[in-house]
Amino acid sequence: MLMMKLKIKAWSFALLIMGSGMASAQDYCPVIPAPVTAAKTDARFVLNSNTPIIAGDVVFKPIAQYLQEELLKTQQMTLSMQPATGGPAIRFVLSSKKKMPAGAYSLEINRDGVTIAAKESTGAFYAAVSLLQVIRQSKRTKAGLLTLTGWKIEDEPGYGWRGFMLDESRHFFGMEKLKSILDWMAFYKLNKLHWHLTDEPAWRIEIKRYPKLALVGGIGNYVDEFAPAQYYTQEQIKEVVAYAAARFITVIPEIDMPGHATAANKAYPEFSGGGTPGHPEFTFNPGKEATYTYLSNILKETNVLFPSAMVHLGGDEVSYGNQKWAVDPEILSLMKDKNLAGTKEVETYFMKRMADSLFRMNAKLLVWDEMTDAGLPKDKTIIFWWRQDKPEVLKSALNKGYETVLCPRLPLYFDFVQDSTHRYGRKWNKTYNALENVYAFSGEDYQSQALHKNQILGIQANLWTETVQTEQRLDYLLFPRITALAEAAWSVGRKKDFPQFMERLKGHLALYEADGIYYYDPFQSRKYPEPVKVGKGVKRFNTEL
Repeated sequence: MLMMKLKIKAWSFALLIMGSGMASAQDYCPVIPAPVTAAKTDARFVLNSNTPIIAGDVVFKPIAQYLQEELLKTQQMTLSMQPATGGPAIRFVLSSKKKMPAGAYSLEINRDGVTIAAKESTGAFYAAVSLLQVIRQSKRTKAGLLTLTGWKIEDEPGYGWRGFMLDESRHFFGMEKLKSILDWMAFYKLNKLHWHLTDEPAWRIEIKRYPKLALVGGIGNYVDEFAPAQYYTQEQIKEVVAYAAARFITVIPEIDMPGHATAANKAYPEFSGGGTPGHPEFTFNPGKEATYTYLSNILKETNVLFPSAMVHLGGDEVSYGNQKWAVDPEILSLMKDKNLAGTKEVETYFMKRMADSLFRMNAKLLVWDEMTDAGLPKDKTIIFWWRQDKPEVLKSALNKGYETVLCPRLPLYFDFVQDSTHRYGRKWNKTYNALENVYAFSGEDYQSQALHKNQILGIQANLWTETVQTEQRLDYLLFPRITALAEAAWSVGRKKDFPQFMERLKGHLALYEADGIYYYDPFQSRKYPEPVKVGKGVKRFNTEL
């Protein structure tokens, strides 16, 4: 905590110096995450509704259309799509560079307009996003035109996995809010939505073969077990997946097992492996052959809905509710038949069987770090390291050759509070996840433990929603930490400058104001109070975990 206080004091002093005349936000490229290089020029370009958008290659046409739609939505500007012309325009062109990594682009704004160059559509999309950030932070003239500052930008992503996990089992937010989150993820070049759809409080995905999963399992949330059923239909899921794909975001579902199964067991109790008073009916029953058929059928329907060909099966915290496994006759019979020494070996046996079901569907298995020692095939499994207090588990996963996503509680759990004065969220021994800590996180710090360069796929923030009862609180926990997450995942291996980042952030806070986002203001921490909804029948939350 002493080091944290010293960092905060140093940052405050740096901002004081900047305020006295060293540098201002307008001197920095307004794009977050920061590009590899960004050179400001004296050129200016006036953007108006007569400026055409020219997709120089058919591969860029969907990106040009996306830019057109976003300009209409955010700026009320109706730019037309036109064939090549000689006048000022926004142009998408194929890059002449021989080699460019996936997602790389160049962007130049000058008197003749805007030129976006990329080898493929992903890079062109990220260039369009950078341009949108510049446009949305540009000032309008008295005539209502937008004057864009001249920039020459070269950029590429650091990590291929730049993720955000949303838990909708504990609280359900619905289509409109989910699409808004996808919009902001795209705005900050995040590209993986890990969608936590099942857990103890409720089941949020329609499975046609087992309709009670949604109709019965979908009843309730973390604070009200009798709340009306809420879930996503399969048609809605297809819509979300398509919406995300248009923004170059891959959606990965999580169907938690063998623990965190309470909602499913409420719907189909015949597959329950029991639980504890604190976690009733917490597990699926690994001793019943019918359990594997049942769960495999669920995964078949799930996998078809998500073209990612990846399904997260959880595998975490099973010991919270597997005590009945030690006395269940069918599980005891399984242990004897398969020569399993204890419940941990039963857990491993269960996950290997469910993994095999996924592999037969040509899908990859994603699991939390409790599965590191389960003997799962390293070429078909991705480990998510979340227990920052167990660095030895990460080391083991990397030593065994698993591809790994870094999402440690500290500093990447966004249900943790971000200010010492906040009361209704999680902390870890009084430590919380301040904006600066998220920004400072570097996957490169762990690279020396990896067997090969690309073994660490990237980083991800996780937002569990025990304390997130409203959209207002969701926004408050996500904004502006989403910006720090984005820069930590994109600007890999580059020198970080938190005071400069804070200067760039100011323009983005103005965007949140304009869009009605209820955000945490790190410059004026009391500007918007921490949103809390505590009423009749509502649980209070343990802040020290």
